[in-house]
Amino acid sequence: MDKHTIVQLTYLVAAIGFALSLKWMSSAPTARRGIFAGEIGFVLAIAATLATDSITNKGYALVAIALIIGTLIGIPLGLKVPMTAMPQRIALSHAFGALAAGLVGTAHYYLERSHLGKFEMAVLGFEIILGCLVFTGSLMAAGKLQEVLPQRPIVFTGQNLVNFAVLGAAVVMVVILLFDTSRTWLIPPIILLSLLFGVLLIIPIGGADMPTVIALLNSYAGLSASALGIVLENKLLIVAGALDGMSGLILSIIMCRAMNRSFRNVLFGAFGQVQEASGDAGEVGSVRPASFDECAELLKMSRNVVIVPGYGMAVAQAQHKVAELTDALEKEGVEVRFAIHPVAGRMPGHMNVLLAEANIPYEKLLDMDEINSEFPQVDAVLVLGANDVVNPAARHNKSSPIYGMPILNVDQAAAIFVIKRSMNPGFAGIENELFYNPKTLMVFGDAKHVVNELTTEVSGQRDAISI
Repeated sequence: MDKHTIVQLTYLVAAIGFALSLKWMSSAPTARRGIFAGEIGFVLAIAATLATDSITNKGYALVAIALIIGTLIGIPLGLKVPMTAMPQRIALSHAFGALAAGLVGTAHYYLERSHLGKFEMAVLGFEIILGCLVFTGSLMAAGKLQEVLPQRPIVFTGQNLVNFAVLGAAVVMVVILLFDTSRTWLIPPIILLSLLFGVLLIIPIGGADMPTVIALLNSYAGLSASALGIVLENKLLIVAGALDGMSGLILSIIMCRAMNRSFRNVLFGAFGQVQEASGDAGEVGSVRPASFDECAELLKMSRNVVIVPGYGMAVAQAQHKVAELTDALEKEGVEVRFAIHPVAGRMPGHMNVLLAEANIPYEKLLDMDEINSEFPQVDAVLVLGANDVVNPAARHNKSSPIYGMPILNVDQAAAIFVIKRSMNPGFAGIENELFYNPKTLMVFGDAKHVVNELTTEVSGQRDAISI
């Protein structure tokens, strides 16, 4: 068996590893196995590529330098970035992956332009445009999530016309290159226009839609890598890019459905704009604050409690305190379960990962479809930093930007406790009707501190200390 055959077989095994990785990571119990399969696939892919005859001694040195630099950057990112910042870290990964694809495509054009046919040039142009727009688009998305850029959409007259004109100009230049690949001067403006389009594509989108946008940009990055694989005749790159592209597309669809959003709205809407309240609080009711001991006593008296985690829990890093509260309630004979909305936090699975980190059993984590019909039989719901995903306005207020979005029906429970720092609105920028519900008691404060106080009250530790 010659070296080329061994390399291709290794690529095939790596591709299978990537596919299994996606399959296993779709379920929490098998997620670790999925990550391991993906890691093995990448190791095999790198080793097989290094074994090809196309890499010179100088190339090996450059690859070694790149691996060292990447490792030095990657390890701190993996260890230091908190779960709350994971979406923007993922956006940065997409950005630099897309940049790499765009730069490799550009280098291939300059090296092989005299041998490129029309099809190869078209695919290469498509790849360069996608890689560059994903780079700047992902940087913009990361900036909005990190709040170093404005969360609100930036909209101006004729925006879509300008966007399409910029993209159209880049496409026209690629078409010119199809008929004359020697026009090397066209590549820099194609890159610049694509980079500009990436910025223009993201600025009209609000911060609430950024997780969905990141998933969509991930899809674009995968398509860019797949196109590069076609040009370089690298089968593994084609397969890996296609897997990445389709998984990102499917994730975008799942998130859009969970938010009752269309791709058109995500790309050209203004979901994140803060809207003025339609009236004062007196028209919808008044807020009823509650003390720690009052909330704890009512929770302890309940037969069953459902906890609804949200981004506030993630920000406060309160998942371990939530696990302690769960244990304390269960010792009092209370059944505790968790209701997980598909877009709670800033990415699908965000809450699942945090709660799993705190060793809360998977069987206690119920998806929205599993738990929604049971809320009328629930004695008490503890909403922990969630906002828009429990807002009843999504069911009946047609003027609301979240109208039609599937929500957790927590307002149907017998009693509702909401832990929140303040009355500030969520990502959608609107009032939450749940906070004014007569059955709702508001417990204001940092989620970690409040849950710790509730645990102390439920377990009776405060009384023991007083004695």
